[in-house]
Amino acid sequence: MELIRAADELARTTESWRADGSEVGLVPTMGSLHEGHVSLIRRARDETARVVVTIFVNPAQFAPGEDLAIYPRDEERDLEVCTRLGVDVVWAPSEAEVYPLGMALPEPDPGPIGETFEGAARPGHLRGVLKVVHRLFDVTGPCRAYFGEKDAQQLFLVRRLVEQMGLPATIVPCPTVRELDGLACSSRNARLGPEERDQAGCLFLALSEAAARARAGETDAAILVAAMAREIGATPLARLDYAAVVDDTFEPIARIDVPARAIVAARFPSARLIDNLRLPEATG
Repeated sequence: MELIRAADELARTTESWRADGSEVGLVPTMGSLHEGHVSLIRRARDETARVVVTIFVNPAQFAPGEDLAIYPRDEERDLEVCTRLGVDVVWAPSEAEVYPLGMALPEPDPGPIGETFEGAARPGHLRGVLKVVHRLFDVTGPCRAYFGEKDAQQLFLVRRLVEQMGLPATIVPCPTVRELDGLACSSRNARLGPEERDQAGCLFLALSEAAARARAGETDAAILVAAMAREIGATPLARLDYAAVVDDTFEPIARIDVPARAIVAARFPSARLIDNLRLPEATG
């Protein structure tokens, strides 16, 4: 495995791969790799000839006062994981390589969706995500890019970005990987204390209740939202940020008469967690 720091070196490397007829798989991360990242890397390894993992804690997607300074970082361990999984290149650039001084980079507008849910809770977050993703695609060049469904709103906006701007990337959505109690794998889970960790499963419990009600025939989204809010609200260390039911364009819906997804976010003393679940169709 090769560790690359410079943007131009990564661009030359991936271009040489494509010149040899090799398809490039890209797995963008902020490091502190967990089983969710591992699943993305394995899929990229299975589906493409060459795999790039990027490790960059993107300051542009952190709102003022958020956890940028204390976001988990362990490059040495991350490199060991990537080596074990057969990654070809890790791009671990400095901020100056991603956002060079004097270079005018595109700043895609997430639009109204970028002001809702994660965008409302974390002002500027989704705009910062699109900015860094555009830059990663620009440096890497044509590729298959692997994103987890846990960050469903981000995934929707990235797919729309590629479509609207005609970027040479194929977005591959990958299922959320969960721990035994259903908690979605996240780098921020490492910051939870033992009691917080015990209670963090409330997000998945809330989503599961919404899914069970939908499967049983409930179509009133407000009833599902109330059930999710009660589950998280009854958890002592959790403070509900939002609970909603949305369609595939991340617009809130009143009735489940189209494909729908339940989404939740909650704040614990040590970390803020998000999760979502596709709602099943009614049975019987």
